Parts: sequence; C-alpha cells; structure tokens
Amino acid sequence: MNQLSNPRVRHRKMDLKNGRVDLSHGSGGRAMAQLISEIFHEAFSNPLLDQGNDQATFPAPAGPGEKMVMTTDGYVVSPLFFPGGNIGSLAVHGTINDVAMGGARPVALSASFIIEEGFPLADLKRIADTMGEAAREAGVPIVTGDTKVVERGKADGVFISTAGIGVVAAGVELSGDRARPGDKVIVSGSIGDHGVAIMSSRENLTFDTAIVSDSAALHGLVAAMIEAGAPHLRLLRDPTRGGLAATLNEIAHQSRVGVRIEEDDVPVKPEVHAACEFLGLDPLNVANEGKLIAVVAPEGAEAVLAAMRAHPLGAEAAIVGEVIEDDQFFVQMTTSFGGGRIVDWLSGEQLPRIC
Repeated sequence: MNQLSNPRVRHRKMDLKNGRVDLSHGSGGRAMAQLISEIFHEAFSNPLLDQGNDQATFPAPAGPGEKMVMTTDGYVVSPLFFPGGNIGSLAVHGTINDVAMGGARPVALSASFIIEEGFPLADLKRIADTMGEAAREAGVPIVTGDTKVVERGKADGVFISTAGIGVVAAGVELSGDRARPGDKVIVSGSIGDHGVAIMSSRENLTFDTAIVSDSAALHGLVAAMIEAGAPHLRLLRDPTRGGLAATLNEIAHQSRVGVRIEEDDVPVKPEVHAACEFLGLDPLNVANEGKLIAVVAPEGAEAVLAAMRAHPLGAEAAIVGEVIEDDQFFVQMTTSFGGGRIVDWLSGEQLPRIC
C-alpha cells in the first residue's frame, strides 16, 4: 500500500510545533492517515497524488485509451528472513501488487538498497537472489536501481525502496472513490497470515501448524478478475499495514460510504486465529501481503468471485460484506454471536516493521 495514498480523515489537528513522530505514525492506522494528510498531502498536493489511490494513474502515450500507473514503496521488515519469504521477495510482491490494484499490467520495477556497514554478504546475496527469482516468476523485470552503504548502526541491516510502473487497458476504471451502496466486498483469501508469520518469527514462537507469509504477486489474479467483470469492478486494494480494518476504513472515507461485514464470512485460518488469540492481536488489524479486497457492483459479484476462486491465489475468496449508506463512514461488523461492533482504524502501533 502506497501510504501517501491514505485519504484525509476527520480528527483533531496534529501539534506540528511540538509533536514528534512515533511508531504509530507508520502503523497504517488513524495516526498514519493523519500524518499523511496534514504533512505530505499539504506539501505535495497535485491532481495525480490527490487521486488517493495506491498508485498514480496518468495517460499513456502507448495507445488510445490506455493509462499508466506508477507506485513507490519502502521495505523495513524485521526480521529480514521469515517463513514464506524475505525482504527481497516482499519488496517485489508488494510493489507489483500496488500497481495491480490500479487494474494495471505491471511492466517494470526499480530497486534501491540502503545497506548497513558490516552486513553479511551471504545474506545480501540471498536477498538479491530471492528478489530476482520473484521478479522473474512474476514476469516483471527489475530494470534499474541504486545502492548506498551507511555507517554501522544506521540502517538495521538493509532497507529496500522500490518503484513500479504498469499499463491499464482501455475501459478499466478502478479508484478508491467508486464504492457505492449495495456493492459487494470480496476478500481473496484468509487474512492475517503475513503478520502472524512475521511476529512468530520475531518472537521465536512455534505453533503446532506452521504459519507462513502469504506474500505473492497478485497481478495474474487481477487480470482474471478484469476479464470476468471489468465493467463491474469498482476498486481493488491490498490490505497490508493495518490489515482489513484499516483498508476498509480507507475505502469508506474515500468513497464517503459505510461498510458492513460479517465476521463469520471473513476467512481466517484456525492456526492464525489461535496465534492471534495467544499474541493478543485482532486478525482484522494484521497485515497481509498476498491478499486483495475487491468492491464489485452486485450484478457482477458472482462472476468475479467465480473467476477468483478459479485462480490459485483466489481459491478461498469470499464475499464478506457490502457497502452501505452512512454519512459517518463507519465500518461495522456483525459478530459471530449476532451482535455488532465498529471496526475502527488501528489507534496505535500493533505490529511495527511488518513490511
């Protein structure tokens, strides 16, 4: 998720004179949305940035009706190696997914490395090899890059920044402000896998069933969805930092609607649910790196869902709720016990350094 894309939200103004950045400002929740709105949007505002999506879409010179997208992201995950991947594969998958959420076919990536003095060359080689393999498997080459080395203690091993570009075919229109009451909300699979894999690795926790990151490139799944129901697709988002909860709140505020989901319909693996209970986490707030949220017009929802379930990365896709009218832009959930609760923004930093 390109965190410059967070929508403006209603809140008490930040103390820009005496305030300080803390970890909650990188959490994907309310504090991050406020930081971006009051500092970066104020400084950088322009029509492309103000689209408020995970990528900027602009006319492409390649062909009539086509558009291009561009996105950028930074990766500071800790630990660098985790079950299901490492910072290199994560950087490739995350950037491709931000491009794909605009309905685009990813074309090329860039990669920039900030490496700490003393970092083992064997680990750097392993990261680079994994990154190259992920790019080749996705069919999206890394075409340019940059390398910097900083003093010992200045970079916690290695940080990676990436950028990606892609092309949107004529007739595909996806944007976070297009959700309408009655639209269906679809999740492509089980949530929380990545965040729990990172946390269990970080804390050296073991469970009876291995929990691995869901990190994956989703552009093939998106292409299948577009083929099945392009006119009915309103928007796509990948629920990374802040998880499903933060992403649905972003959509609600950007489209000025409400969202209601059903707890029983949200797919969560039993081992992830158990780990979240053990760790004191809410799966709705836990990061994902290989899942997407689709908002689809009701008349096209079943066709899109079928196309998703026919793809390996969407086999567990489910309709989890719908868009509703709500001038407060709340996300609500009907619980397993028949009650209801508000699914709010993450108010603090639940899982730092998750991507």
